[in-house]
Amino acid sequence: MYFSQSILAVPVLALLASNVVAIPHRRDTQSRPDNHTLNRERADAVKEAFTFAWDGYHKYAMGHDELHPVSNGYGDSRNGWGASAVDAFSTALVMQIPEIVDTILEYIPTINFDETADEISLFETTIRYLGGLLSGYDLLKGPLSNLASNATAVEAILAQAERLGSNLAFAFDTESGVPTNSLYFNPSRTGGGTTNGLATTGTLVLEWTRLGDLTGNKTFSKLSQKGESYLLAPKPASSEPWPGLVGMNINIKTGQFEDAFGGWVGGADSFYEYLIKMYVYDTTRFESYKDRWVAAADSSIAQLASHPSSRPELTFMAMYDGKKLIYQSQHLACFDGGSFILGGLVLKEQKYIDFGIALVDGCEDTYSSTVTGIGPESFRWVTKDTDPKDSRNPQPPADQADFFAKSGFFITDSSYVLRPEVIESFYYAYRATGDQKYRDWAWNAFVAINSTARTGSGFAELKNVNAPKGGGFNDFQDSFLFAEVLKYSYLIHSPDNVWQVEHNGVNQFVFNTEAHPFKVAGPPI
Repeated sequence: MYFSQSILAVPVLALLASNVVAIPHRRDTQSRPDNHTLNRERADAVKEAFTFAWDGYHKYAMGHDELHPVSNGYGDSRNGWGASAVDAFSTALVMQIPEIVDTILEYIPTINFDETADEISLFETTIRYLGGLLSGYDLLKGPLSNLASNATAVEAILAQAERLGSNLAFAFDTESGVPTNSLYFNPSRTGGGTTNGLATTGTLVLEWTRLGDLTGNKTFSKLSQKGESYLLAPKPASSEPWPGLVGMNINIKTGQFEDAFGGWVGGADSFYEYLIKMYVYDTTRFESYKDRWVAAADSSIAQLASHPSSRPELTFMAMYDGKKLIYQSQHLACFDGGSFILGGLVLKEQKYIDFGIALVDGCEDTYSSTVTGIGPESFRWVTKDTDPKDSRNPQPPADQADFFAKSGFFITDSSYVLRPEVIESFYYAYRATGDQKYRDWAWNAFVAINSTARTGSGFAELKNVNAPKGGGFNDFQDSFLFAEVLKYSYLIHSPDNVWQVEHNGVNQFVFNTEAHPFKVAGPPI
């Protein structure tokens, strides 16, 4: 395992100690370690990192979208509505930090969601702003109501979410109902694009359905589910090379797919993620979503599972163009192990858990193989059957031949932009198995990030994960550091609670793709 020197005064060896108690678990009949207990030292170390990053944001960038931690400046890449504050909200809640919760609770009613001069991404606005608001509301009206020092402000959260949803709803006013992702306000208009992506179309339904359920305005639910309907019944048939696996681009006018290129990667990823999560949200209303996830999962196991020639014990999932496999993946795609594990848990299908664990192991290798102990943005591999002349699947370059022989992949983009997906899948693996090694892997990742990306007033992107000290910084701290990286790093070491995956063997909450937990609407499964 990779260990880095943490700047926190926390002894690593002491933190690796953990009590293990074997008890039966509701999902199976075998006994296994139950580590769903507090590791105080590790949880507090993650909370300290969150507080450090928040203090920097609050001092230098409060009300703006993100902190520039090297220069102590700020940016507004998400319309200047305070994305980092809203994204940090649910994490501050589950960490139970009252002073930060109060600060954000006071800030939310001041956001003017009617005004922005910038282009609006329907997708990013939905997962960050709507997701953060709805999650905060669910937590403060539910298990963390004790943290709500101002009941009026809590009600303002839902009012702000409804206001934002109403402002964005014109995105769905298209001939097919497939929304436009690029929007502008004052006057309301679109960017004029003729297509929308699989992820940017298929990662709206959880947030918009939850908004409809909480407000009683079912228009929100219907709008998102109408757009999703084209993805559940894809046309033409050529856009679905294997059952459940579809292309990337949808014609906004017709609702038909325009290609058969895809995979569990950026641009497509969270569409597959939301299929099973909608079923967790409400098994009655969204059984058809589960069926599509099962089709995609079965096809992925049969068709996309791939093993590098130099490390055949590793499993990655390939991309595809029609039925042509492309041996390329991304940090973004490493959520896939968690998705398979969640699906296996709720469907009681061990084959999905087992495949998810194999994917988790592969993604862990992308971390433990680098100089920093952090995985790269994108990578490739070749299999024993890859034709050396295959231009779509190039051999590793000469300067990475030894690295590929040892690690099973070669790096095509060495940056790290504070992404969460590998730690996210460690979290699901741990919640499913109780195996301490996933906690240790998550801790290794956190220590590496905390000792390499931490600088100035926050955390900065790294230029090269396979160079000493990360090869230098890009002066940017995205809001999802708060929402995802630090939340999953904390939850895996924190005590069991109702918002945790598999709490008492069921899921009373489900996480959106930005790691904001929503209360499920149907019976917990």
